[in-house]
Amino acid sequence: MSSTPQPTVASGPAAVRAAPGRFGELAAWSQRHRWSALLLWVLLVAAITVAAQAAGGGYRNDFSLPGTDSQAAADLLNEHGSAQAGGALQIVFKGAGGLAADRAGIERTLERVRALPGVAEVRSPFQDRAALSADGTIGYATVTLAGRPESVPKEHVAKIVDTARSAARDGLQVEVGGDAVRELAEEEGGGGAEGAGMMAALVVLVLLFGSLLAAALPLLTAALAVGGAVGLIALASHVFTVADFTPPIMMLVGLGVGVDYALLIFHRYRHELIGGADRDEATRIALEAAGRTVFFAGCTVIVALLGLVALGLGSLQGVALAVALTVLVTMAASLTLLPALLAVFGGRIQRLVLKRAAKAHAKGRVEGRGWRAIATAVQRRPLAALLVAVAALLALAAPALDMRLGFADAGTDSPESTSRRAYDLLAEGFGPGFNGPLIVVSAGEPAAAQELRAALAGTPGVAATTPPLPARDGALSTVIVFPKTAPQDEGTAELVRTLRQDVLPPLAERTGARYLVGGSTAAAQDFAESVAARMPLFVAIVVGLSALLLMAVFRSLLIPLKAALLNLLSIAASLGVITFVFQDGRLGAQPGPIEAFIPVMIFAIVFGLSMDYEVFLLSRIHEEWRRTQDHSHAVREGLTATGRVITAAAAIMIVVFAAFILSPSRMLQQFGLGLAVAILLDAVVIRCLIVPAAMQLLGRRAWWLPSPLARRLPHLALERPDGA
Repeated sequence: MSSTPQPTVASGPAAVRAAPGRFGELAAWSQRHRWSALLLWVLLVAAITVAAQAAGGGYRNDFSLPGTDSQAAADLLNEHGSAQAGGALQIVFKGAGGLAADRAGIERTLERVRALPGVAEVRSPFQDRAALSADGTIGYATVTLAGRPESVPKEHVAKIVDTARSAARDGLQVEVGGDAVRELAEEEGGGGAEGAGMMAALVVLVLLFGSLLAAALPLLTAALAVGGAVGLIALASHVFTVADFTPPIMMLVGLGVGVDYALLIFHRYRHELIGGADRDEATRIALEAAGRTVFFAGCTVIVALLGLVALGLGSLQGVALAVALTVLVTMAASLTLLPALLAVFGGRIQRLVLKRAAKAHAKGRVEGRGWRAIATAVQRRPLAALLVAVAALLALAAPALDMRLGFADAGTDSPESTSRRAYDLLAEGFGPGFNGPLIVVSAGEPAAAQELRAALAGTPGVAATTPPLPARDGALSTVIVFPKTAPQDEGTAELVRTLRQDVLPPLAERTGARYLVGGSTAAAQDFAESVAARMPLFVAIVVGLSALLLMAVFRSLLIPLKAALLNLLSIAASLGVITFVFQDGRLGAQPGPIEAFIPVMIFAIVFGLSMDYEVFLLSRIHEEWRRTQDHSHAVREGLTATGRVITAAAAIMIVVFAAFILSPSRMLQQFGLGLAVAILLDAVVIRCLIVPAAMQLLGRRAWWLPSPLARRLPHLALERPDGA
C-alpha cells in the first residue's frame, strides 16, 4: 500500500488567478510597501553595524575539552599559578660564530622587550644552558605573555616582534615564534578573499543575465543580509562564546548562500516574465514556487548546522549558531528584500529580460535544450552513468581514509614567515620535538615529581626532559617532555597514548600522585579524538532530521535516503581532496594535519547546501510528476528547467568559496577548498548525472511512501495545490 500524489491540472492563467499563499502574500506586501521594506532593511543593517562598531568584537576562542587529561592539566596549572599556564613567545637567535660573541646586543634587545606592554617575563638564553644548542650557535629567549595568546592585544604582539627583529644584522639571525605571532600574521594578511569572491560572483551573474542591474540585485540582497548578520554576531559575542575565526566563515557562507537563494527566486521571476506574466504576478509566482524551495532548503541548512551543538564542543557551537543565524538572515532577505527590489527595478529588468529572450528566440536558441539532451542521454543508460559517476566520487574520497586530524603549527606556515623560520631554527638546534613539548603535571609530593622525570626519561620516543618545575604555591610540579618527533608526527601522538596508558598509571599507583599529560600538542590530539568520537552521533542527527524533513516535503521514503547517501558521497570526496592537497602536501601546500573541526564544519554546511539543489531540482521534478504522472518526462523536464540555474548558482558558490584559498589562514584555505570542491561535485556529477540516473532507475517507486508513515508525517508541500 502506498501514498501517491494525484495529478494537478491547474496551470497557466488558472495558476495566475489562484489566491496567493503565504509566500505570495509576503511578496505582495513587499511590493506594496517597496520603499518601506527597503528603508527598513537599510536602517536595520546600519543600526546593527553602528552598534557593533561601537561595542567592538568580543570574540574569544574556547577550546576547552571537559573530561580530557589536557583540560584537567590546564585547569590545575591555572589554579596553582604555574608559569606554564600562560602564553609564551620564543625569540630565536642564530649566530654563525656562536651567540656568546653577540651576548651584549642580545641582552640589550631583551631588556627593551621586557619593558613592552603585554610582557610578564623574559628569560634570556644565557640564563639556562638548556636554551643554547650544543654548539652554541642557536639559542632562544622565552617571553611569557601577560595572559593567553588570544587575550593579548595584537598591537602588543606586533611591537614585541618588531623590537626583537630589530636586533638582526649580518651574522645574527633573529626570528620570533609562538601562537600569538602566527595569529598576528594571519590577521595582517587577510581581508581580500571576500572582495575577490564578490567580484567573481558579479561576473558570473552578468554572464548569466546579460545585465549589470539584474546581476546586482542578488548580490545586493546577499551583501545587506551578510552585513546585518555579521553585526548581530559581533554584538552576540559579548554574551556568548564566539570564536575569533567566525566572521570570515560567516561571510564565506553568507555570500554564497545569499546569492544562491536570491538567484533561485530571481531565475523563476525571469522565467515567469518570459512566459507572459506581468511583474507583480511574476514576483508572486516566484515566491510561491522558488521562495518555498528557498525556505525549506534554508531550514535544512540550519538543521545541519545546529547539529554541531550535539558535539558538545564550545568552540564549534558558537560558530554553528553564528553561521545558522547568517543563513536565516539571508533567507529572510531573499523572501522580503528581493521582492521589494524587484518592484522598484522591475520595469527596467522586464524590458531587459524580454529583449534578451526575443534575441535568443530570433536566433533559434531554446533555453534548456542542452540540459534536455544531457537528461535524455543519462536516461538511455542510467545504470552506466550511475556506476561511472559513483566510482569517480569514491576514487576522490579514497585519500580521506587516511585523514589525520590535528591543528596546524608553525611547521605548516609559509617558509618566508618569521614563525616558520623560528620553528626551523629550534628544530635545527634542539631537535624536531622541541617545537611541540608535552607538559606533564605532577600533583603530589616533590619526590613523586622526581620519580616522574626518571620514568619519562626512560620512555621510548622521549628526547629530553626538564627538571620538575614547581608551581607558585608549591602544590604541584611540571616536567616538560621533548619528543624525538615533530608535533604533527604520528610518533608524537603515539607517545602521548603510551604515557597515558602504559607509563603514568602504574607510576601513579606506586607514588599516590596524580599525573596528567597536557600542553598544546596533547590538547590538539584530545580535540581531534573528541571530534572523531562524537562524529557518528552528529552525522546521525543531521542525516536523520534532514531525511525526515525531505520525507515530509516529497512524501517519499526513497528520495530522502538517496539524497542522504549522495550528499555523504560528495562530502567524502571533498574531504579526500583536502587530504590529498593539505595533508599530503600537493599543489604547493605545506604538508600537515587537517584542522580538527574542518570535517564537521564542512559536513554541516555542505550537507545543508547540497539539499538546496536537491530540493530545487526535485521540486520541479515533483511538479511535473504531479501534473503528468509521467516519471521519465518529469525527470527530464525537471533537469531541463533547473540545470542552468543550478549550474550558475553553483558557479557563484564555487568562486566565492574558492576565493578563500587566497587567505593566509590554513584553516580558511582548507575550508574554502573543501566547500568549493563539494559544490562542484554536487552540481556537476550528482545533479547532472547521478540524480537523473537514480530517479530513472527508481521509476514510480521514487514517490512511494508506506501508508503508516503517510498518515503520521505532516504535509509540507513545496508546490501549492492550486499549481501556483
